[in-house]
Amino acid sequence: MRPDQIDRYARHLVLKEIGGPGQAALLDAKVAIIGAGGLGGPAALYLAAAGVGHITLIDDDEVDLSNLQRQIQFSEADIGNAKVDSLAKRLSGLNQDVFIRPVREKLTQENAAELLRGHDLILDGVDDFETRFAVNEASLKLNTPLISGALGRFKGQISLFNADLSAPCYRCLVPDIPPDAETCAQVGIVGALAGIIGAQMGLEAIKYITDAGQNLSGRLYLFDGLKHESRTLTLSKDPACSACSSAP
Repeated sequence: MRPDQIDRYARHLVLKEIGGPGQAALLDAKVAIIGAGGLGGPAALYLAAAGVGHITLIDDDEVDLSNLQRQIQFSEADIGNAKVDSLAKRLSGLNQDVFIRPVREKLTQENAAELLRGHDLILDGVDDFETRFAVNEASLKLNTPLISGALGRFKGQISLFNADLSAPCYRCLVPDIPPDAETCAQVGIVGALAGIIGAQMGLEAIKYITDAGQNLSGRLYLFDGLKHESRTLTLSKDPACSACSSAP
């Protein structure tokens, strides 16, 4: 590492769980983040700060005034601009070591594999199930691990999928679109929750890349902001899963 990198990442280098090899892994890593909003924003900020070498941002949305209540990576000057462009500028200002690739495009079943190919890790922070299913399918097809986060009202959740073929995939947890599925625009969300869960997605990504501690593969982390309580559940692989099962 260059002298300036040793200074920048000094707090990582002294951690026995990360150290020089872990920081080198971060600098070499390629991470795709789907959604540049409430979850993708804080996750991207912490991954850029950590020195992840290549970050691809995928989102087709523009910054809206209503976003600023929770998406603190943006400012009022960004309103009307593409989220990926505004976030890319923010990340580049934070760490010029990191190559940022903004993709202003909606991820779909048709383009998911092409957009995500070549990455070491995928982070999914979108709020619609069709996109989540497409991301999960591409993750399985490309054999690329997936960190998935979700928010609603005062609650959030995170898990790591497809890092181990014997572990469940996202559709083992959510086989179909729930009939009562609601968006944050419909039910509301406390702004700080996005920072909590988004930062934890960043932490899980750093742990996975550096092989530090125990990851969330096969487990689901749940956070309740109203009670300020959390718990972790064990997930089971669905033998009849439409995405990862070999059953007909």
